[in-house]
Amino acid sequence: MRTQVGIVGAGPAGLMLSHLLHLHGIESVVLECRSREYVEHRVRAGVLEQGSVDLLCRTGLGERLQREGMRHEGIELRFDGESHRVPMTELTGRAITVYGQQEVVKDLIAARLAAGGRLLFEVDDVRPEGLDTDSPVIRFRRDGREEELHCDFVAGCDGFHGVSRAAVPAGVLTTYERTYPFAWLGILAAAPPAVDELIYARTERGFALYSLRSPEISRLYLQVAPDEDIADWPDERIWAELRARLETVPGWSLNEGPILEKGITPMRSFVVEPMQWQRLYLAGDAVHIVPPTGAKGMNLALADVALLGDAFAAWYGEGRTDLLEGYSATALRRVWRAQHFSWWMTSMLHRLDGQDGYEAKLQSSTLRYVATSRPYATSLAENYVGLPEV
Repeated sequence: MRTQVGIVGAGPAGLMLSHLLHLHGIESVVLECRSREYVEHRVRAGVLEQGSVDLLCRTGLGERLQREGMRHEGIELRFDGESHRVPMTELTGRAITVYGQQEVVKDLIAARLAAGGRLLFEVDDVRPEGLDTDSPVIRFRRDGREEELHCDFVAGCDGFHGVSRAAVPAGVLTTYERTYPFAWLGILAAAPPAVDELIYARTERGFALYSLRSPEISRLYLQVAPDEDIADWPDERIWAELRARLETVPGWSLNEGPILEKGITPMRSFVVEPMQWQRLYLAGDAVHIVPPTGAKGMNLALADVALLGDAFAAWYGEGRTDLLEGYSATALRRVWRAQHFSWWMTSMLHRLDGQDGYEAKLQSSTLRYVATSRPYATSLAENYVGLPEV
């Protein structure tokens, strides 16, 4: 096969890049090791920044998002038995929208297939080769047959465990990483949310987050030890701990219901520089991961490929090389801003191993400063809803 841009990975980054290239008249083929059903139903992030919503809408993908997405104009912070709202839209003029990653993926797949896009699912043994030449090739197996995809460029959008980053020779990339001493136990529950906006709660028992996915489905998280066994958390224990950490405001209680899914996610920060090598361009989780506290993961992936789409359009349309050459440096400015914000939110809200009274008081003081200082609250808000430019 022959195309202009070969894309490895059918998550939000790879699919959005393919969609953007199509709008610019540039051909692409997307290779994905999982099935279409799997990628359309894996539950991941659920908060879209204002910029992500704008991107989806202006590229023709906003119809269902605008109908089903839930716009939030603030978040709630709970600590020391108090509740404080951060009015994000009042402070910044922008908002977030709750719309699950799997819904974004469904919309992108439908749009690409409707436009005749080539999406190849359930391929294996993917090997990007010749990346330091003008004619890279991606070798892979499909239905037991060896195949080749010849292209001008390769976009690696295949996540942390993907093959694209590993195709870069040793010594080229520099890794910056931090592993946190806790994890999140997350559940999806068939329970109408008892909130209109997300609740971030810091307690002596640990952090908790009350989120939502629809008017009927709640998404909730608990801070747990990184080596915690999900088998040790029956539904009754989960609900009891959620009540203990969230029902700290008089007269308020959460809604309970059957737990549909549950799992434990480790917390880490990870960045690789540069995000490009020769004819390979990396995006999304393949080159950066943030703790979910700041709701940045999917948004960073979409911001990466928005840059890449413009860079490829400039190369094919005008023969310009500057945007492709500057892709990594430009993208990393936003990546590091999001890294700092996610680290800051995580450090402010989670109980740390061996935490003494001094550290706990500092966390409370920081939260109270957010609650009482308009400039400090504005800083949180503008980072949370997404900075227009970094």
